[in-house]
Amino acid sequence: MFERILIANRGEIALRIIRAARELGCETVCVYSEADKDGPWLEAADHAVCIGPGPAKDSYLRIDRIIAAAEVSKADAIHPGYGFLAERADFAEVCRDCEISFIGPSPEAMGLLGDKISAKKLAREVGTPIFPGTEDAVEDVDEAVAVAQEIGFPVIVKAAAGGGGRGMRIVREASELRGAIESASSEALAAFGSGAVYVEKFLEKARHVEVQCLGDSHGNAIHLFDRDCSSQRRHQKLIEEAPAPAVDPVKRLETAEAAARLLREAGYCGAATVEFLMDANGDYSMLEVNTRVQVEHCVTEMITGIDIVQASIRVAAGEPLGIDQSEVKLNGHSIECRINAEDPDRDFMPQAGEVKTFVAPGGLGVRMDSHVRSGYRIPPFYDSMIGKLIVHAPSRDEAITRMRGALSDLRIGPGKSTAPLHSKLLDRSEFRNVEMDIHWVERMLKED
Repeated sequence: MFERILIANRGEIALRIIRAARELGCETVCVYSEADKDGPWLEAADHAVCIGPGPAKDSYLRIDRIIAAAEVSKADAIHPGYGFLAERADFAEVCRDCEISFIGPSPEAMGLLGDKISAKKLAREVGTPIFPGTEDAVEDVDEAVAVAQEIGFPVIVKAAAGGGGRGMRIVREASELRGAIESASSEALAAFGSGAVYVEKFLEKARHVEVQCLGDSHGNAIHLFDRDCSSQRRHQKLIEEAPAPAVDPVKRLETAEAAARLLREAGYCGAATVEFLMDANGDYSMLEVNTRVQVEHCVTEMITGIDIVQASIRVAAGEPLGIDQSEVKLNGHSIECRINAEDPDRDFMPQAGEVKTFVAPGGLGVRMDSHVRSGYRIPPFYDSMIGKLIVHAPSRDEAITRMRGALSDLRIGPGKSTAPLHSKLLDRSEFRNVEMDIHWVERMLKED
């Protein structure tokens, strides 16, 4: 096991990693920007190293400064968390070159599965269901048009690298495809450093269902069943739940096993999520693979009892998973609400500034993963998430009721948050009756 882990991240995920590492007997080092000098997570760490000014490009995205901090603090491993450098294969490679363990997949596995085109090729080979579309990056627009006409419009142009909705264009007619490819490629190049795009079938109405997996360096890979993340706005998830409700149990198991098989074939070590879209018939097609721990890993922990962050650290240290697939059991239902410092009534404008009041809810089956406390000042440079409110209950209906109560107990002020919106979403018939699709929240917001 590692002696000292450097956490190349901030906020609630930094705290989450600190707690997992502490239980494994590991010391922790947190890097921080000048804007985060009073971050509560720094008090929980054993050591802290400042790596630059507030903007992420001058601090959390500086590989050279993070490596220097690891060397100065004598850290023997680095955990990237999520976001920032978490899915940068070049960062994982630099760590390896500097003989610092990267808590995540190898650069080769990350490159293979993190690139959507190569991931789809491997998925096709091992029998993981995928969308029909171009097999390689688009180089000949006329050929892309021919493929789109064969599979039928609408189609979607997508960046091979990155995510978050950037480098994506929905195309409904052949005459629009050339312009969509050019604009998506240009946006992808600016955002991710690669202009490679591909074309695949677009589903007008679909649910976002993803499978949590774990792999080790001994050739093992298992799934921890699925989550539903259909409640989202502009490709940003608002509510996640596990297991995915109203799913055919046979298809659930087949898809989960196909996801684990994909990791096994890639020689993947660590936590990963294989994301799918599910159509009205309950059939799945793979979207992409997230080669890191995800924000919503908590709901899977709640229904399986498996500490995903700890497991990631253990396998990075060379240990086998120690969990057989037959030992993974589902227990009850869990829901997570991502509470952001945003004003839904003003187009989700970020609410940077001091949080004078912060009272987290509690009680049976209630968990709040947050770095915020009363007096904390939210900086303007980073993601606006205040924390994740998670509940667990024997059934989905009970989990919804428990979450509504937890949201009513949550106190954040004086700035606005998305908590009232979450209460509203939980009350909607689309959510309660599992009639969600990935656009239902946006339709509701337009109606209002």
